[in-house]
Amino acid sequence: FTGSAFGSAAIWQYESLKSRVQTYFEEARADWMDKMWPQKRGDFRKQVNSWWNSLTEGQRTVTGIIAANAFVFCLWRLPGMRRIMFTYFTSNPSSKALCSPMLLSTFSHFSLFHMAANMYVLWSFSSSIVSLLGCEQFIAVYLSAGVISTFVSYVAKMATGRFEPSLGA
Repeated sequence: FTGSAFGSAAIWQYESLKSRVQTYFEEARADWMDKMWPQKRGDFRKQVNSWWNSLTEGQRTVTGIIAANAFVFCLWRLPGMRRIMFTYFTSNPSSKALCSPMLLSTFSHFSLFHMAANMYVLWSFSSSIVSLLGCEQFIAVYLSAGVISTFVSYVAKMATGRFEPSLGA
């Protein structure tokens, strides 16, 4: 998984750089077009764009991770989703589904305080680590760390004979 994550991140990083170069030339053309035919924009959209553009690249990257964690947290609160959540979003070495929960359980939090604390820490160091690694490599590290820690949890559960499900990385 880790090899695939970092390989995908390298391809994503290349495509992102290529896209930035293309965007540069398209923006130059768009500036000229805007002068000829200005576009309408709403106040709400301007505020959202202003907020988004004020974030660092790391904070923009982590915003998606925080949104995914919040979405999964909300799914845990829906009674109709409990069976799916226990099957795919908890790590349990005695479960029939072993691989996908290794990744998906990293997005699970049962306690609001636990999720908020984790997301705060992630937000606080995101700018420095993303500037060091790049957003693509950071996401590869994040996902790989989740899978590896879940694997270590599987090994620890097998060694101790405790097979109860657990959440998180």
